[in-house]
Amino acid sequence: MNYYQLSKEDVAKSLDTNLKTGLTQEKANNNLKKYGKNKLIEPKKRSLILKFFDQLMDFMILILFIASILSFVTKDIFEGIFIIAIIFINAIIGVIQEAKAEKSLKAIQKLSSPHAKVIRDGVDILIDAEDVTVGDLVILQAGDYVPADLRIIESVNLKIDESALTGESLPVEKKTLALENKEIALGDKINLGYMSTVVTYGRGLGIVTNIGMKSEIRKIATMLSEAKNDQTPLQKSIAKLGKTLAIIAIIISIVIFAINIVETYVHNSMVIWEDWKNALMASIALAVAAIPEGLPAIITIVLAIGMQNLARQKAIMKSLPAVETLGSTSVICSDKTGTLTQNTMTVTHLYLHEKVSSLNEIKPSTKLDKLALYGLLSNDTKVNLDENGNYLKIGDPTEIAFIDLAINLGYNPINLIAENKRIFELPFDSERKLMTTVHDFNDGRYAIIKGAPDIIFNKSNDNESIINNYQQANQKMTSDALRVLAIAYKKIDANLNVDEMTPNLLENELTLLGLVGMIDPPRPEVKKAVETAFNAGIQTIMITGDHKNTAVAIAKELNIITNDQDIAITGLELDSMDDETFNQKLKYIKVYARVSPENKVRIVKAWKANQNIVAMTGDGVNDAPALKEANIGIAMGITGTEVSKGAADLVLTDDNFTTIVNAVSEGRGIYANIQKAIHFLLSCNSGEIIAIFLGTLIGSLVLSGAIMPLTAIQILWVNLVTDSLLAISIGLEKKEKDIMEEKPRDPNKSFFADGIGIRIIWQGIMIGLLTFGAYLLGYYIDQLTGIPIDNTLSIIKGSTFAFMVLSLSQITHSFNIRSESKSFLKLPLNKWHIGAVLVSTFLQIVTIIFPFSRNLFGIVALNWYEWLIVLSLSLLPLVIVEIQKLLIYLIKNKKRKEA
Repeated sequence: MNYYQLSKEDVAKSLDTNLKTGLTQEKANNNLKKYGKNKLIEPKKRSLILKFFDQLMDFMILILFIASILSFVTKDIFEGIFIIAIIFINAIIGVIQEAKAEKSLKAIQKLSSPHAKVIRDGVDILIDAEDVTVGDLVILQAGDYVPADLRIIESVNLKIDESALTGESLPVEKKTLALENKEIALGDKINLGYMSTVVTYGRGLGIVTNIGMKSEIRKIATMLSEAKNDQTPLQKSIAKLGKTLAIIAIIISIVIFAINIVETYVHNSMVIWEDWKNALMASIALAVAAIPEGLPAIITIVLAIGMQNLARQKAIMKSLPAVETLGSTSVICSDKTGTLTQNTMTVTHLYLHEKVSSLNEIKPSTKLDKLALYGLLSNDTKVNLDENGNYLKIGDPTEIAFIDLAINLGYNPINLIAENKRIFELPFDSERKLMTTVHDFNDGRYAIIKGAPDIIFNKSNDNESIINNYQQANQKMTSDALRVLAIAYKKIDANLNVDEMTPNLLENELTLLGLVGMIDPPRPEVKKAVETAFNAGIQTIMITGDHKNTAVAIAKELNIITNDQDIAITGLELDSMDDETFNQKLKYIKVYARVSPENKVRIVKAWKANQNIVAMTGDGVNDAPALKEANIGIAMGITGTEVSKGAADLVLTDDNFTTIVNAVSEGRGIYANIQKAIHFLLSCNSGEIIAIFLGTLIGSLVLSGAIMPLTAIQILWVNLVTDSLLAISIGLEKKEKDIMEEKPRDPNKSFFADGIGIRIIWQGIMIGLLTFGAYLLGYYIDQLTGIPIDNTLSIIKGSTFAFMVLSLSQITHSFNIRSESKSFLKLPLNKWHIGAVLVSTFLQIVTIIFPFSRNLFGIVALNWYEWLIVLSLSLLPLVIVEIQKLLIYLIKNKKRKEA
């Protein structure tokens, strides 16, 4: 149906809705069942089978496949089957974790999904955009996404950006009258609104005509469904690390294989099949040892749980890359109002009778009454009474302050608004910085103009002396950190047609009425948060539309400005600077006042050009470009428009600056835990490689031939059962208390920087030496205790010692990884880690208790003193690293005292 050709009454009739009260809730529910949800085609979900094969396509897993094939070649059928079983179990775990992560991400994203304001049963309500249905009466305001295709029935200077659909670069001004033309281009249907377009100006009402895949935007829905999920920087690093480890595994396996074959040939002058088999088994074991099989699943689990924790702390991350980037933030560009302050404006001073007076000092007068009335009428706040007779005020905090002023002076705002109907309005916008409404009073028709004082002063027809007095009063009030708005009026012709009421006509030749000074006090917790950010090497920059003096006063109170070098500039001053000058002053500018959207983008780009990771807050439609330009765009969940939320990476559900700092802290903690988990896995895998390498090298050079301290099955068990559980628990470690005393992490810095690579190597050597030493002890223990030597039994017992010491020493080593410098005894309890230690220890003991498990892993039972040796060796990593931490602490403490 061509709704653009129908009158709004006919549209309402055809869709069985009401132009005033909208749908009834019952009718809305019926329409939802009839038409379905208001959503576009979703990206095609990969089947479980494809997700399963994705897990098998990892380069590290391919190495394991090769190892299993080689096991079959050497006729070690059971080992080959076991490796394949482990591969498939790992793939299943990966699919399960991916599904959990997707579910968590979807739940988190739902918290920041678009909403729509509709009228149902005559009441304004906020609902999820996907619950909008045909016939709904939708309220449109600047900054909103249009939730569905609409027939516009009311337009107050309503303009919509339809570039995403039609390619039209300029916003389209919407009209309400029916159009007569039958054949008309989409962009020329000026009485229609389209799903996913953006309201840039004014306000209006529309009746929903089509939803979801029946809307015009459906034509580009297929392109939306084909959007790809890029790997995060961390995921790319892990993938690169996996390939590097696999290549290392191949190289070392070939070297081990060659050493074994050469050593056999040197000793025996020939190489028989059994020798080839032994050499292949050693290579298989080493290849398996080099691969941290559980790493991809561990990263996914830690990131997903990290996002859930952030959401619980009122910071909704919309993507995994944002979690990683968050911890590297070095500059926070924060809006003032509502984020640094309480967003509860209170009128404290007025300029009326050629004097700035506090509310307590001012005396009743006709001028005061007029000021209160005009501030009340030129206002979009919705005022109602609750069941207890208290005023409920919904609107912008600045406008609510005018309502509160009228109430405090004894007026009933509900009655006054009803008695003085608004005839016409020019909504506030960031370019004009004015709001104008037109009303009829007993003595004629008046335009009431409210807005930025400097703009209104320039449009006043008062004499120069009066304007000068106003300017001085404005200067005094702003220097006292007050937000100042001017109110003026203009008497206009009562016969003037609404179509003739242009900004140029209404907002010139004005008569000044007064200045209203109000303050939005800082949030009490923000000062501490700014200090925390500073100690963490993060600069806080205030960006505001307020007057410079007001901004500076708040900045000083919050310690954003702390010395004479710190400066504040306006948007106009920024415009006058070339890039070179701006770059020179950048680090000293702590406050930007009266800025434009273009200014914000320039500020973000400048900080990024200086190698900073920039977080930028915003709540309006004009903030979207700066939010997209920033490394982390942060939208306000309460006051933010749908456009700003859509452009952001992070949505604050409490609009609080402190939440940003807390989120940065959590981001640092998440990355640190991932780093610890990888550190743990790589140091353990390095130990396995070193143990096998020593067995081959020392066995070939010193003993009668290469020895195998560990089998592939044993290593797989340790890697996937013991290591993975412990690594996950380390990834869930509570962040260290001093994490916000460190400088921001350089996202380009190597994962192995700051000594991590060295610690991985020496800890790997420690575990490798202990494992190989345990093998030798197990091999020779019977000889040392006078028991006749059985070579086969000695080999199995040596392998048993190595297997048990490797697994149990890695369990004790996990306590070392929890903190780089602090003793594990001084760390808070991590219930996940304790649980992982108990489960891993239990599973490891199970392998040696039952005969079938001993046969499976090729080990034998141990007596009490053999267990004593195993446990003593297994505790050594914890003892050694604890001693190292103590020595480092004593050395540093001594240097501090000497300094």
